[in-house]
Amino acid sequence: MAYPVRTLCEVLGLSESTYYYCSQADEEQELREAVEVIAVEYPRYGSRRLTAELRRRGWDINRKHIQRLMREENLLVQVRRYCHTTMSRHPYNRFPNLVKQLEIVRPDQVWCADLTYIRLPKQFGFLAVIMDIFTRSIRGWELTSNMLEDLPKAALLRALQEHRPEIHHSDQGVQYAATGYVALLHSVEAQVSMAARGRPTENAYAERLMRTLKEEEVSLHDYEDLSDARAHIARFLDEVYMTKRVHSALAYVPPAEFEAQWKAKHSET
Repeated sequence: MAYPVRTLCEVLGLSESTYYYCSQADEEQELREAVEVIAVEYPRYGSRRLTAELRRRGWDINRKHIQRLMREENLLVQVRRYCHTTMSRHPYNRFPNLVKQLEIVRPDQVWCADLTYIRLPKQFGFLAVIMDIFTRSIRGWELTSNMLEDLPKAALLRALQEHRPEIHHSDQGVQYAATGYVALLHSVEAQVSMAARGRPTENAYAERLMRTLKEEEVSLHDYEDLSDARAHIARFLDEVYMTKRVHSALAYVPPAEFEAQWKAKHSET
């Protein structure tokens, strides 16, 4: 038999306010512990994503409360900026930006691609990634010790194993304009789109993905070598980013979950 709070407090000689104060204090401590657990699991989460993840785990909480807790626990994220380089001086064809005014409404309508470097103890690693813009899903990636055409082509070949893009969008880097890469896209009837030279914001989706990778994975590890970097980046892109990390543009669910929900909804119609 459940007794009302008032009766229990009378038996124990406590005021009701004391009971509720203790309950709230315990709940606040549990919330702090939950915040710390998520902050350890996702060190680069800001208050917005951390709040969304807490809600996914059953907490009815607002962002201002989480901001206060993060500030008290010194968990507020300090954003670091990274530079990106593109070798856009080359003799190959350049293509117009086909996505600037385009409404992107379905998976594989537009893929975006980009390259970045990974600093290692004795060398640099170079990473090529392809992402589906609508679902933010990683379609393909590759990490090697050079920035030759074979690097992005390997990422593209991996992406094409299960998907086909209507449009492939990138910057004007030589690797993406190279004859072999463009021919591979044309072979699957994909249109080629490029950001204007000197306009990195026109490839903002890919730029943002690389920034996320640098801040939430690369900056948190000291890779021993290329093999070690590949193992960590594989885990981040294929597991954490795709299936665990909530995305603000996807109503705070991971890309794999968002894409599955979209496909399930549209298979019924």
